[in-house]
Amino acid sequence: MTFVKTTESDSYYDNLEQMTVQELLININKEDKIVPLAVAKAITEITVLVNEIVTRLKQGGRLFYMGAGTSGRLGVLDASECPPTFGVSDDVVVGLIAGGDKAIRKAVENAEDDSNQGWEDLKKFNISTKDVVIGIAASGTTPYVIGALEQCNKKGIATGCITMNAGSPLAKTAQYPVVVVVGAEFVTGSSRMKAGTAQKLVLNMISTSVMIQLGHVKGNKMVDMQLSNSKLVARGTKMIMQQTGLDYAKAETLLLKHGSVRKVTDLFKKK
Repeated sequence: MTFVKTTESDSYYDNLEQMTVQELLININKEDKIVPLAVAKAITEITVLVNEIVTRLKQGGRLFYMGAGTSGRLGVLDASECPPTFGVSDDVVVGLIAGGDKAIRKAVENAEDDSNQGWEDLKKFNISTKDVVIGIAASGTTPYVIGALEQCNKKGIATGCITMNAGSPLAKTAQYPVVVVVGAEFVTGSSRMKAGTAQKLVLNMISTSVMIQLGHVKGNKMVDMQLSNSKLVARGTKMIMQQTGLDYAKAETLLLKHGSVRKVTDLFKKK
């Protein structure tokens, strides 16, 4: 099968500069509606990848996201949200971006073209066969990502990917590929749009389902969330009130004393 980058295909729309603001927004929204339907077609692939991640993390492994540009930033974002949301340490889910942390805010020239640097970045974390590495690249051709996954495969480290191009080099390299074909972007080649949205949805699905499987959610509540601001303290207090019947003041006092919803509710289970 000939590899075709659908992410680089011409937009179905032309003369964008002649559209009114409302026309632009309506047409962008029309394209965005395609994304969740495309993600739904990949649920079987996502399921296989999540099961592998859960197995390895239960054995003390870690999850690494790797990408460049928008893909890298989305991986870093998802990783950075796991500690406050689920109470895990910041080395359980790690996001790496080509060019290093400075590339989160500003593009680093040619960083994604180095096929050796991805593996060098992973080695700094003493990567092992307990871990899982997911390469994220809309194009499926990013050397930084593919080079890292090739080395992981050689060393028995589980590899997955999130890409938007079927038959891409990245999809062929990853042991557990997730391919979400969203088609041409509204602005030709601007993969921060539909492709980026699809990546964000898949990352949400992966990290959330993994953390639920690892026991960091009870019922539908984030019982291990970090109490990093007043909004989260209030949320946690209300969770405790629902579970124990305590009034707000007592629930809040216990939450602040013990540091998590889980610890407080566990106390009441023991009584």
